[in-house]
Amino acid sequence: MVDQQIAGAAGPAAPPARRRPPSALLARAVGGRGPAAWLTVGALPAAIVLWVLALRGARLDRMGDLGLLQVLPPFYWASCALLFTGFLAVLHRPRVPQAWAAAYVVALITVIHATPSVLYPTLRYAWAWKHVAVVDAMLRHNGTVPDAGGLEIYNEWPGFFQLNVFFLRATGLHSALGYASWWPLLTNLLLLGPLLLLYRSLTDSRRLVWGGVWLFYSISWVGQDYFAPQAFAFLLFVLLLALVLGRLAEARRAAEAAAEGRPAATALTPRTPWLGWYAMVVVMLAGIVVSHPLSPVMTISVLAMLCLPRRNRRTVWPVLAAAVGMTFAWDVTVARPYLSENVGDLIAGLTTAGSNVRPPEQLKLGTVAPAQATVDLLSLGMSGTVGLLALIALISHRWVRRTGLTAVLFGPLPLLLGNGYGGEMILRAYLFVLPATAFLAATVLLRDGRRPVLHRALAVVAAVVLTLGMFVNYYSKDALKYFTPQEVAALRLVTTDTPPGSRIVFVTGAALPGGEMHYDDRIRIALTQLPEQEQRRMLADPLPVLRRELTTPAVPGPSYLVLTRAQIAACRLTGVLPEDTVRRLADLAAGSPEFRAVYTSPDAVVYEYVEPSAAGSTTVAPAESPVDRFRPDGRQP
Repeated sequence: MVDQQIAGAAGPAAPPARRRPPSALLARAVGGRGPAAWLTVGALPAAIVLWVLALRGARLDRMGDLGLLQVLPPFYWASCALLFTGFLAVLHRPRVPQAWAAAYVVALITVIHATPSVLYPTLRYAWAWKHVAVVDAMLRHNGTVPDAGGLEIYNEWPGFFQLNVFFLRATGLHSALGYASWWPLLTNLLLLGPLLLLYRSLTDSRRLVWGGVWLFYSISWVGQDYFAPQAFAFLLFVLLLALVLGRLAEARRAAEAAAEGRPAATALTPRTPWLGWYAMVVVMLAGIVVSHPLSPVMTISVLAMLCLPRRNRRTVWPVLAAAVGMTFAWDVTVARPYLSENVGDLIAGLTTAGSNVRPPEQLKLGTVAPAQATVDLLSLGMSGTVGLLALIALISHRWVRRTGLTAVLFGPLPLLLGNGYGGEMILRAYLFVLPATAFLAATVLLRDGRRPVLHRALAVVAAVVLTLGMFVNYYSKDALKYFTPQEVAALRLVTTDTPPGSRIVFVTGAALPGGEMHYDDRIRIALTQLPEQEQRRMLADPLPVLRRELTTPAVPGPSYLVLTRAQIAACRLTGVLPEDTVRRLADLAAGSPEFRAVYTSPDAVVYEYVEPSAAGSTTVAPAESPVDRFRPDGRQP
């Protein structure tokens, strides 16, 4: 009875909640309905699944003259196509939450830059190995590395390396090798924040912001995102650029509001106090100045260009003054030894502007692989296309000329004409103008024009071509950037397991995984660094040249000759030496009593040099000689 009264007092039961149909949930998630909405939701997970399947089906033994391009199965390219299609659907639907655009961009970054990290069992690229060796040396010496030889420059710009040393000590890790493989992915993900900050200071258009970000990652083919001071300094440069251009944009909008007679209280004014903003700028500059020799000068050049319009000077002058002051102070103190030794080359670069703007050149006694020659032409065409789109944007859009991107676009020009930077200035200039060119290209490709359907079709074709060009340029040299565990083991033997004072002779350092480990107490000799006449003598008669390089000058430790698969690939792809050079040296060492094999595998062989007097009656085993086991064809067995 009581229960019935209580139930009656509670009133009639509430009707069951109506379940929303899937179409309503979809509309809430992506801001609309229809096929485009389903494409927005479905393309992203489908692309990720296809990417995972592609990684499972990739076979590294198929790698040839086009590197990773020959390894990736059709599922990989289907994944990229789905990402591109889904992102286009997001870009042209203004009601779609921006989280979807961010998710597609993060997926693009992952598909591009995590693929080598997942597929390769070892760290990619010889220069990344070199920088791991520098961190290791500074960790062992607790600072400056004595007897650094040709790597002394890293003692004079140690910021990046000391930061990694600090991280290793704080985390208890013993080497940067564990996370260096993931550095390209990490760097590009970290760049996303500064890029959004930069582009949102230039425009309120969501489509332009995300389109510019997508294009940035689609045309960033120069490969300067590996474990290196340049990647770190470029990240700080983009963040600095976002802070400065954002401050200029706020000041410009405030001036426009005042000119229109709006009350000062409603005018847009800088949100960050000047002192706090300037402190952040100085921190960015300090990180750039102490980490990399070129980046501070490139930053100064861009800031100087920004100072040309009078309206910018109040904001930019203090930043430029700080950049010049810190760079000058560092160069005349810590970096003075390097600059003193190389001042002649710096001055000579001022008179060779024509050679500075060309791609890097080196002595080539062999023949460049035809596929690589085609890739080089493609990179030039891709760079020219991006530059042309940027110029069209400056000519056709008056508003972009007021944003400061013109200064970023032309800022590296004085350096490009003034110095070659070892033949790489054209590549570094492309890198530093990339934030500007990507956004400017987006303003051209994403405008509707008088014929919106035709214009969108042409824009899609152009974006697809640029993206494919990025893949070709970024992956095509992986035959010499990828190292097998056997190659790593061979280099570890001669750099870590041998006594201090050892000498290591190899064909080319551009394809050695860890050849610089313990560089402070090892002597390294690259045959490609010999004068041209000596290289030609080696090709004609290798033994006398090898004997001289392995014995002169005298060293306290043994001398080793290291031959690997990746060195063969480097000769074949770049033409630095004839393709059969490594094979000939392997045959010579296998048949000479002056060489004793201490490590043999299908991908690498290490010979210790034995003085003829000590070799005595040593004979080479005829059954299974090291050259039979070492397969110097540049490919996996």
